[in-house]
Amino acid sequence: MNPIALIACGVAAALCIAAPRIAGAGETLYNGILLPEHWPPKIERNFRDPMPVPYLQSPPPVIPIDVGRQLFVDDFLVETTTLRRTFHQAAYHPASPVLKPDKPWETTGKSNVAYPYSGGVWFDPADKLFKLWYSAGTEAWVTHWISYATSADGIQWEKPALDVAKPGTNIVLDIVHHDSSTVWLDHQAKDPKERFKYFATELRGGWQLAMRTSPDGIHWTEPVVSPPIPGDRTTVFHNPFRKVWVVSERTSLGIRGRAYTEDPDPRTAVTTSAKAKVDWCTGEDLDPRNPNPMYGGIAPQLYNLDATPYESLMLGLFTIWQGPENNAVSKLGIQKRNDVLLGFSRDGFHWHRPCRERFIACSEKDGLWNYGNVQSAGGGCLVVGDKLRFYVSGRAKDPTGGHGNGSTGLAILRRDGFASMDAGNEGGVLTTRPVTFKGKCLFVNLDAPQGELRAEVLDRDGLALEPFTLENCSPLAADRTLARLTWKGTEDLSSLSGKPVRFRFHLKNGSLYAFWVSPEKSGASYGYVAAGGPGFAGPVDTVGAAAAGP
Repeated sequence: MNPIALIACGVAAALCIAAPRIAGAGETLYNGILLPEHWPPKIERNFRDPMPVPYLQSPPPVIPIDVGRQLFVDDFLVETTTLRRTFHQAAYHPASPVLKPDKPWETTGKSNVAYPYSGGVWFDPADKLFKLWYSAGTEAWVTHWISYATSADGIQWEKPALDVAKPGTNIVLDIVHHDSSTVWLDHQAKDPKERFKYFATELRGGWQLAMRTSPDGIHWTEPVVSPPIPGDRTTVFHNPFRKVWVVSERTSLGIRGRAYTEDPDPRTAVTTSAKAKVDWCTGEDLDPRNPNPMYGGIAPQLYNLDATPYESLMLGLFTIWQGPENNAVSKLGIQKRNDVLLGFSRDGFHWHRPCRERFIACSEKDGLWNYGNVQSAGGGCLVVGDKLRFYVSGRAKDPTGGHGNGSTGLAILRRDGFASMDAGNEGGVLTTRPVTFKGKCLFVNLDAPQGELRAEVLDRDGLALEPFTLENCSPLAADRTLARLTWKGTEDLSSLSGKPVRFRFHLKNGSLYAFWVSPEKSGASYGYVAAGGPGFAGPVDTVGAAAAGP
């Protein structure tokens, strides 16, 4: 398949497999999931219980895998296995915090703040720069300013002197009062003047969800729409698999939760959010509670939900609140605890949350930048070589009783490293469900330098297809986030293109994180790379090894 044509047509649309219309059914997704006719669905459930995930209960009979790396975060692709699944947490970069309040205009209030709330952290391929939009000045709930920083490496940040909201500073928006904001780099914007989109809850006689646009992320319009909205900590993200903008609105489901609104037009999504939303999700009984025994009786709640497209699924960053409430925070001079947990979605609405460990956690130590309140950034994460970077806000203990003293930290994870399928000396096997592909080269993300991975390709009846047998597969022993599996007697998998097959992986002494079939020897996945990274020309991995790192 011509990669240029694939990009121009849109990855999801170009690779979607046509399916017959079923009565009462709606859109068929790129991965074979068939949505119900009425979408988004209204879920009648106890919101404290885990969300039911229909596509895991009844997966498609054949799963197209042309879009992105295929991750093992659930059993969507797994028919049978003797491997053990392990979930992994991100680790803080030693340079954290990488951005601190150190300018006069960031240190004038009773608490000093320089962090994304949710803001945005992106790699802009046009300028080959990391870019960060963050709340500056006093604590976020009385912040006036959105500021802008750039970096060549994502570690050392510069705060440029600009000519906009407050000349000579890096402030790009001077707002009477804003709470939560999201900045999104829209690579597919039809109008280049709207390449950057800003969504924020602004207080103007009541909360409004304001949308602004910009060609460069520096010079912003006045709000193009700003309807009333009841929730302050409301964010927005784009789901490119279905080409819709989603409003993740703070709401009350008895406790803090989120409501959902979608539309292909971001203006419409924003303006209809108050009347078109459906109840979505909240904190659940399985979520962690505050480790401080004084607050252990408080039920966890969902403080915020940012989301981003990563490879073949949507990655959800769940900020889980564990108390105490604001009045106790101010009285005791502490922070209300928030940690970041993960969820995964293959239809953009239903979240599978198999691991309730804190993915990015507070430190619980006085004097540290992330003492008590860690939250995610807009854009979710960036792909930098063989690592994922998660930028987060963190707050130190505040003896004045405020909610501030905030800075920006960085956490690191192996690329695709959310979950691995593991085997020891005894070895193990994983067999996929029936899949189809249009590519020709099988790649894996493997950590087995002292082990071995081999694979075979099976037909519908479970019989190995010649020459793609276990005996013909060249064993792979490596620790690489992009490595190719090959078979003797054949150049590639092109003879199987479009045919339903199963892959069976045989692993010893190692961990398997992902597999995918690429149309190119570079290993380009044609999946989404969240907020981007060096080497990527846009939102999709079209380069493979050129951006994969060592």
